[in-house]
Amino acid sequence: MSIREPGCEDTLELELPRPAAPAPRVGAIGDWGPAGTAGGEFRLLPVDPERHLELITGWMNDPAVDRYWALAGPRERTAAHVGAQLAGDGRSVPCLGLLDGRPMSYWEIYRADLDPLARHYPALPEDTGLHLLIGAGRDRGRGLGAELLRAVCELVLRNRPRSGRIVAEPDVRNAASIAAFRGAGFRKTAEADLPDKRAVIMLRDR
Repeated sequence: MSIREPGCEDTLELELPRPAAPAPRVGAIGDWGPAGTAGGEFRLLPVDPERHLELITGWMNDPAVDRYWALAGPRERTAAHVGAQLAGDGRSVPCLGLLDGRPMSYWEIYRADLDPLARHYPALPEDTGLHLLIGAGRDRGRGLGAELLRAVCELVLRNRPRSGRIVAEPDVRNAASIAAFRGAGFRKTAEADLPDKRAVIMLRDR
């Protein structure tokens, strides 16, 4: 903006303050607190690579997990996947899921509206995306998936009041995962070819 004083030939250039761009961060997930489930108290704990990397690497090398995550391999491969999120701007946060204090699942809570996924469905500002794997075989196949998803949806909607929807994109081959999302109140809206899979786009509204 230029302001010219009467009778002056010089022009004073003023820089007006611009509104700050909204932060892309998901939020301080470590402060979200617990949610109740039929299996016990559940909470999300942001990943600490020094403490948690070996555990997550072991889960990624389970063939049942690798079929859909495709991250089997040495510790360094898991470190690169997790580290890319931790070194970013906070739009995706890798977390452990603790059930009564026991680490038993891995989650990625992310800004779906800022993710390439947003090109494949009618994204709205502050949409929250979820990725999930249940780590140990003994925790699979007994209905925990839908319970945990309901708990995480509760935490997201309680702590991200500007987020009106939660988005998931399970592999079309992963019938158990799709059933768990349905059991947690998600509905199928479309299918999409993503770079690494054919996915079912599923939404849960606030």
